[in-house]
Amino acid sequence: MIPDCGVVLAAGEGTRLRPLTHNRPKPMLPAANRPILEYVLETLVDAGVSELVLVVGYKRDRVQEHFGPTFRDVPIRYVVQEKQLGSGHALLQAREAVDEPMLVVNGDRVIEPEMVRAVAERYEATGRATMAVLEHPEAHTYGAVRLDGERVVELVEKPTAGQYRLINAGVYAFGPTMFETVDETPREEGELGLTEALVRRIEEGIPVEGVLVDGLWADATFPWDLLDLSREVLREGRVSEDERHPSVYVSKRARVHESATLQGPVVIGPDCEVGPGTVVGPNVALGRNVTLGANSTVVGSVLDADTRVGAGSTLVETVTGQDVHLGAGTVVAGGPADVVLDERVFPGQDLGAVFADRVRAAGGVTADPGALVGTGATIGTGVVVRGRIPADAEVVR
Repeated sequence: MIPDCGVVLAAGEGTRLRPLTHNRPKPMLPAANRPILEYVLETLVDAGVSELVLVVGYKRDRVQEHFGPTFRDVPIRYVVQEKQLGSGHALLQAREAVDEPMLVVNGDRVIEPEMVRAVAERYEATGRATMAVLEHPEAHTYGAVRLDGERVVELVEKPTAGQYRLINAGVYAFGPTMFETVDETPREEGELGLTEALVRRIEEGIPVEGVLVDGLWADATFPWDLLDLSREVLREGRVSEDERHPSVYVSKRARVHESATLQGPVVIGPDCEVGPGTVVGPNVALGRNVTLGANSTVVGSVLDADTRVGAGSTLVETVTGQDVHLGAGTVVAGGPADVVLDERVFPGQDLGAVFADRVRAAGGVTADPGALVGTGATIGTGVVVRGRIPADAEVVR
């Protein structure tokens, strides 16, 4: 039978996306102008599931308050992973909620319904554990897969560059016996991964099916990846706003001054206000209730809900969290930048700056490429922001 239940693993923080995950989990970060997790639920419902089980953990209130008890009339049951001890451990938390075949997906990747349907149909035909497999040019950065026909014969968590071309797409179909397999899998360094459980099945000679899929598959590992994620979503037109012109999506509740210029692809969410003489786009996503002051320019950026940008500002390749205020004349020139994250240098990233939730910047602030400004930081007039600014810091000239 085709599984009716969709289990979504959405408990993780996303530590490499700090400072943006200081107040919310990774699945609630924006893909264009909606949470990543919203696309995941949308995909499962479009694929035909009639029940959703969300495994939540870190900052779970942000997930539960946003979605509530249903999504598009499909009931949601929340189960809690108190400690984030791996994807297999997360799946085990759903054991009491699921006693039938299930679809399992990661809650932090934008995927297409066709991928889910393909996995569900293979499971229906074989009754075997099934996973989606995707060709990817950077397979070494993900869990790699080797197929023999339609069977998975090898799963590698950290492959060598150039050795593999197929990756684990994070879309599965399992029977309830998978819970037992996961539970009996030895933990590594205190964590229990879903991949290790599947490897155990393969080593025991239990077939695992692999379905080769293609289409939109996008995620974010680091803050600058949200810019690429937004571009992919916009390119595919996976937005909920009305298409006013080709690749220009504007909410009916947004207010765009007649002298403003919108260069697609761009999406403008509800209650946004775009001032006179402002240029928006290409590749810009404005979340709910974003205000752009007169004669400002925003290019290649993702501005999340309740962001305020003062008049005459220029933002290029900029990511803001929620409730960010940038004063008049703010300048973020864009990358490339050598970004330092957790004492590791990521050279040549296309990132102007990241302003986490509740940042307040006075007028005339300039951000050097790659700046990361922590939650609640305050930046004084005329400051040049460089490197990483800690949460709640106050920076003055």
